[in-house]
Amino acid sequence: MSSLSARQPDTLRFVDPVRNPYAPGAGQRPPELAGRGRELDVFDIVLERIARGRPERSLMLTGLRGVGKTVLLNTLRSQAINGLWGSGKIEARPDQSLRRPVAAALHMAVRELAPRHRAPDRIDAFLGVLKAFAQRGAPTGRGGAAPKLRDRWQPGIDVPAASGRADSGDIEIDLVELLTDAASVASDVGTGIAIFIDEMQDLGPEDVSALCAACHELSQLGAPLIVVGAGLPHLPAVLSAAKSYSERLFRYQRIDRLDRIAADHALCAPAEREDVEYEAKALDLLYEKSGGYPYFVQAYGKATWDHAPRSPITAADVRVAAPEAEAELAVGFFGSRFERATPAEREYMRAMATLSLVEGEADGGGRDDMDAAVPTAEIARALGRKPASLSPARDALIKKGLIYSGERGTVAFTVPHFGRYLRTQPA
Repeated sequence: MSSLSARQPDTLRFVDPVRNPYAPGAGQRPPELAGRGRELDVFDIVLERIARGRPERSLMLTGLRGVGKTVLLNTLRSQAINGLWGSGKIEARPDQSLRRPVAAALHMAVRELAPRHRAPDRIDAFLGVLKAFAQRGAPTGRGGAAPKLRDRWQPGIDVPAASGRADSGDIEIDLVELLTDAASVASDVGTGIAIFIDEMQDLGPEDVSALCAACHELSQLGAPLIVVGAGLPHLPAVLSAAKSYSERLFRYQRIDRLDRIAADHALCAPAEREDVEYEAKALDLLYEKSGGYPYFVQAYGKATWDHAPRSPITAADVRVAAPEAEAELAVGFFGSRFERATPAEREYMRAMATLSLVEGEADGGGRDDMDAAVPTAEIARALGRKPASLSPARDALIKKGLIYSGERGTVAFTVPHFGRYLRTQPA
């Protein structure tokens, strides 16, 4: 046997960085969407029930940052598209009214349905209503006054704006009328429309109230239009504050970290497609490091792959690669958020980090530091301040999406392992 032939088995087992399958990125779909089969199955049932005229609620996905809500939202949209539904997606922003983005999303959804509609005039009539709705809002979002002519947004709809429908200037009245008309167009085609809203907790109070009212009306009518939202854990509280009936209006699904089996599958399935394997102890250590959070699973998986010389990947490879993954997370995932905070806000979060530590046992056998919710009174006590004096810092951190208040009088981090990160940083 030649020397080349003798080396061939090792060459086939080489871990090639160019073929690294892992994808740690904001909203970027991982190579294997593990642990979300139940959510996908539930949504398939929702689509089928609505297609058959059965009553069904809109859907809200909630969870911490890094658990894959945006990835799941995009996957659910793909399911709707595959089911020949009209669809549109928006990302809520605290400084923007719902009016323009929802108009753009509905425009996209109806354009998908238009080729299958038998009456072009019917489509044009709806687009006239949609144009009137879009142009009625002020460019700043919540000013209340009609915009000046030069500031009016042109939504790219080549029909005249209608009059007397979805153009009152009251977002709640207008949105109810607009979504009802959109659902009617979908019903003509024998399908439905799904509007997907990411970062939904960032909607303004008036917009949240309007959206709840519209979903309530659609539910009562049995109309084929649903809203699928994704947001931080306090999204149910945001909706409930707008309309008390929102607790019964939506189906809530909490998206959490992956269990051990799903996390292993997220790592092993794409590796097997590249003819690479993991030793059991490597998987133990990867779960301990990542805590099962999908973003962290991808980050540690990518760094480990890049450092591993050959298959099977070992625990030693994980230990060598971990500092690089942690350094990247410290800059891109944790540090970028920490830099947005003022000195007073950082002081508040440091106190939270100290008080929130809960030491548990990860499934792999190692320590798993979790950050529990902390009473605001304890934070004030730790800082030697009156609770009222800390309200501006707390409210600003909530607005920036760094913490949330799940229960009255408590706060918690929106980012997993953020407390652990802060506890390693110099004061």
